[in-house]
Amino acid sequence: MTPTAARALRWLLPWLLLGASACTSLSPLQRERAVQVAAQAQSTLDTCERDDACADPSPLRALGSRAYAQSSPESPHHYALLLDYGQDALLARLNLIRSAQRAIDLQTYIFDEDDAGHLVLDELLVAARRGVRVRVLIDQLSALKHVETLAALAGAHRNFELRIYNPVLGRAHINYPQYVLAAACCWRRLNQRMHSKLLLVDDIVGITGGRNYQNDYYDWDPVYNFRDRDVLVAGPATREMAANFEAFWDARRTRRIAELVDVGKALLRDGVPPLPHPEFDLPGRAQRMAVDAGDDALVERRLASAALPVGEVEFIADLPAKHRRSGEDEVAPSTRGLRELIASAQSEVLLQTPYLVLSPAAQDLFRELHDRDDPPRVLVSTNSLAATDAFITYALSYKYKRRYLRDFGFEIHEFKPFPADAPIDPEATGAFGVSWREDGTPVFTRAAQPEGRRPLGREYSALRWSGFSANEPVPLQRAGVRFGLHAKSLVIDQRIGVVGTHNFDPRGDNYNTESAVVIEDPVFAKALADSIRRDMAPANAWTIARRPKPPVFSGLEYSLAKISEHLPIFDLWPVRYATSYEFQPGPDCPLPLPPSDPGFRACYEPVGDFPEVSLGMKSVLTRIFTGFGAGLAPIL
Repeated sequence: MTPTAARALRWLLPWLLLGASACTSLSPLQRERAVQVAAQAQSTLDTCERDDACADPSPLRALGSRAYAQSSPESPHHYALLLDYGQDALLARLNLIRSAQRAIDLQTYIFDEDDAGHLVLDELLVAARRGVRVRVLIDQLSALKHVETLAALAGAHRNFELRIYNPVLGRAHINYPQYVLAAACCWRRLNQRMHSKLLLVDDIVGITGGRNYQNDYYDWDPVYNFRDRDVLVAGPATREMAANFEAFWDARRTRRIAELVDVGKALLRDGVPPLPHPEFDLPGRAQRMAVDAGDDALVERRLASAALPVGEVEFIADLPAKHRRSGEDEVAPSTRGLRELIASAQSEVLLQTPYLVLSPAAQDLFRELHDRDDPPRVLVSTNSLAATDAFITYALSYKYKRRYLRDFGFEIHEFKPFPADAPIDPEATGAFGVSWREDGTPVFTRAAQPEGRRPLGREYSALRWSGFSANEPVPLQRAGVRFGLHAKSLVIDQRIGVVGTHNFDPRGDNYNTESAVVIEDPVFAKALADSIRRDMAPANAWTIARRPKPPVFSGLEYSLAKISEHLPIFDLWPVRYATSYEFQPGPDCPLPLPPSDPGFRACYEPVGDFPEVSLGMKSVLTRIFTGFGAGLAPIL
């Protein structure tokens, strides 16, 4: 054997051994023993003997009781509350968990072991100890980071149960070589994820939307946070939510954690360990949130009083059967419902998605809308390259800007990484140090940036372990706490509002299970539309429009660029159709204008294709994936 071959074998051997370990499994007897070890260790302590499980009173839970009391089968009544601010979304969750009298069901894609994750987990365990049945369902690829934590939760309490959805290779966690093995043997199954999100309390109040259980969904990360949106629904629609949760809880791909190879082996080897709980990164912040969650007056003033009375509410949601489909010709319920709503639009479609990559069917739908004699106006709020957490996805959006603007008639507004007037709370991030921009808005920075994120922290499973940090934000020209759009919402004709988990992308159509709340109510639709328009305002977003035409051969350039765009690979034409514009207010430009307005170019200044981005490898890679990455669209 040559020295080079020997070195290669030494490098490959650990990876081969780790990959081979993925093929090991527990025998039926071992699985049963692991389950018994966990069950025997479960605490039976009940801290409350009251019928209501010593639940705290809650203005939010009271909305559910009121809605059910007002409803009849012929005339349902609901209350709906938009949760735009991350702090509000966490406050609502903690307050509702404390109010539970019988049951809590929590379904999520990501559940991290950071401050926000631990705070919610602590509250769930307290609820279980006072007599509430607590069930938690998490997708495998984004479950709690440590096997020790899962082993501890398997034996935590008789009223608490955690299950894992779609555990590829039969494990709670997979490492890098195991991920490669899973991709080689089970690519489609690896990408079929439970992206649905739900918190349901006593089957009368539910929260769904974009947020997972991780610091950056609640403005608690010192580097990068999501501007996200949930909706709280109180009333009879929660029956459909409960039925959907039951379907996932009992699904063939759902497993008890003690049955999984890595957790089961840990239980057989060491028994049930104590629940690890490192100190909060910012204990004062966690303590303040815990105190606020018990402040009824604050919750009433800040949240419950803003709930809107609405009539019928529809919960459209995929079932686990979506992952048993033989092909992509069958349209899943969430996708079918959203397409039907968009197709019904007469005057306006207001769409917000963090990842503007459309499936062929969605492109056909928007093309048909645009080809109508009197097409509806389509406004899109999405991420810029500077704000996104998935630059490969942005590269595909960048590739099709001409199509979106010209063929579909989109008006696109791309979210800025440092929005000046968005529903965010930079001070909650824990970053320290404040500097000031020329316009008087603050920039919050920290002295040391934390290490890069594990794959747990991102939603694009197919590329999360790639070697070029596919799911890391790009470097910027200036420091600061960055925000990226993560909300998924839709408003049709100012009369129907939709908040959910679907990114309106191919992954949501074909791979992920999704859900959404649909409310046909003009007051709710206006509130949601106002929220989206705020994200599209010049203080928070750049406007995308056709770049100035070159003085000569503009038609030739357009034709060559269009031909290049249609190529699945080698889309290398260097000049793209559109670029980013910044609004320049003044006496002659008092208000923002759409790109179709004749006065647009007098009031807007082009600021380049990738404003705020520090030109470097990520910008080069964005161009590369624009040129060669069209084949990735189905998994993006």
